[in-house]
Amino acid sequence: MDLKTKLNKLDLDLPEVSIPGGNYTSVNIRGNVAYVAIQFPIHNGEFQYQGRLGDQVSTENGYKAMQLCGLNVLAQIANKIGFDQVLGLNHIDIYYRAVSQWDESPKVANGASDLFVNVLEEKGTHSRAIFGVENLPRNFSVGLTSSWTLF
Repeated sequence: MDLKTKLNKLDLDLPEVSIPGGNYTSVNIRGNVAYVAIQFPIHNGEFQYQGRLGDQVSTENGYKAMQLCGLNVLAQIANKIGFDQVLGLNHIDIYYRAVSQWDESPKVANGASDLFVNVLEEKGTHSRAIFGVENLPRNFSVGLTSSWTLF
């Protein structure tokens, strides 16, 4: 089953590929490893899920925001490499902004982790790290970077 069919079964689709906001490339390939630059919750050019988790953004919406970041990662891979070249996802780094008393980052991180495993199955299993940060560009609540092994 191809990527689009799997996404359709989950009632999801790939957003338009976002362009870098600075002097860097969105996908950098070194040897057989592809590094995807930070992806934010942007859907077809529209910024979404802005604010702090636990205040302007609920945990449930944080999950959706991280899922959207994951969809943007998949869009980058599909556009720059193609999934026929992907052996698997290695690692993801999750960045989030929250109020001080909020402590549900693993639930939000699962938005991306669940997406990758549900869509890519074994190729989507990965390790991850979660970082709380003071600020993210454009007031985004979350961001996601990833590394992939290629054939």
